[in-house]
Amino acid sequence: MRIVAAIGGSILLQDYNAERFKEYAKLLKEQSEEHEIFVVVGGGKPAREYIGVVRDLGAGEAKCDDIGIEVTRVNAKLLLLALGDAAYQRVPHNFQEALEFSASGKIIVMGGTEPAHSTDAVSAILAEYVQADLLVNLTAVDGLYTKDPKKYDDAELIEEITASDMMGIISGNDVKAGTYEFIDTTAIQMIKRSNLETVIANGNEPQNLIRAIKGEKIGTRVISE
Repeated sequence: MRIVAAIGGSILLQDYNAERFKEYAKLLKEQSEEHEIFVVVGGGKPAREYIGVVRDLGAGEAKCDDIGIEVTRVNAKLLLLALGDAAYQRVPHNFQEALEFSASGKIIVMGGTEPAHSTDAVSAILAEYVQADLLVNLTAVDGLYTKDPKKYDDAELIEEITASDMMGIISGNDVKAGTYEFIDTTAIQMIKRSNLETVIANGNEPQNLIRAIKGEKIGTRVISE
């Protein structure tokens, strides 16, 4: 099975140490024995902090995105260090490079690609580009809720949803650089048009990646229209 895993930067760099990178590297190596693995790494807190500085310097949103993309590529290089020989030791800067590098038979790790595309969007576009069987989006929450679970005790996890219905919930969210808290509309549009099997789960528990790949009931699963 060909799998694209999007791992939020806030997941990998929560405490600014190597442990989460090591955890994910171990799991990814194990899964690569049975599956073809592509990973897209987000920017997390470091990207948001740099973007804040860039914005304070008076630069536009495209330049903010550009700096954020550089941070995602640094995070990707850290994961490559953890993966060692199991991964192709170059970070693709676009989807064609990712596909070409995958001919090595090794795990591919990339960050962002271009302004206005969050790494959520990049992972969805990559999944379509390489014709992946599954997209697993590992974020800081358990999945999509009926309302913000941090603010409302009665928020309920949505276990299954179509891309169209998800678009209705997500649309209207802030789309400035560094503000993609859950998943952005570009990612959802790609998931919808390619009818891509997608699971959104909490990446703070790395084992959730394996559960998603195995088809276990976890997080939010995006189902066919």
